[in-house]
Amino acid sequence: MNRMTRILTMAICAALLAPATAHAQQMVIFVRHAERADGGAAPNAMTATPADPLLSAAGQARAEKLATMLADSGIKAIFATEYRRTIDTGKPVAAKLGLTVQSVPGRETAALIAKLKADHSKDVVLLIGHSNTVPAAIKALGGPAVTMRDDEYDAIYVLNPATGALTLIRY
Repeated sequence: MNRMTRILTMAICAALLAPATAHAQQMVIFVRHAERADGGAAPNAMTATPADPLLSAAGQARAEKLATMLADSGIKAIFATEYRRTIDTGKPVAAKLGLTVQSVPGRETAALIAKLKADHSKDVVLLIGHSNTVPAAIKALGGPAVTMRDDEYDAIYVLNPATGALTLIRY
């Protein structure tokens, strides 16, 4: 077992041993989408539509690595924003676990949090978002304030919503 897998396993065990409340997930794992094929291009200036690129080769490799790291994490549901890069980041994890990536609009954090509390109150859940949506969702579930850089693709945040404890793992 490599060092990162051991660290992730210890973080998951710590989160599972902490007390849970009736309205909080057992654990929520957050990641930002993997690297984009367009290198992070700005929205289309003519339409202000966000770019929706595929993952780069490095991003595809990172998504596969994430799947390997989370294979034994007990994830019961995977949510990603509506963009290909977030969905494609989650597909290898979903395939490994026999799940589907559920798409949710990135701007509807409150609706997502309500869905998690209603439908997955005792589950381990993976949320895949962006440098702005991941911090917002962590905060909405009772975690501390987090800032993600635009070039930050290697962070896994593990949150215990019952306690607000947040662990950062780099992969």
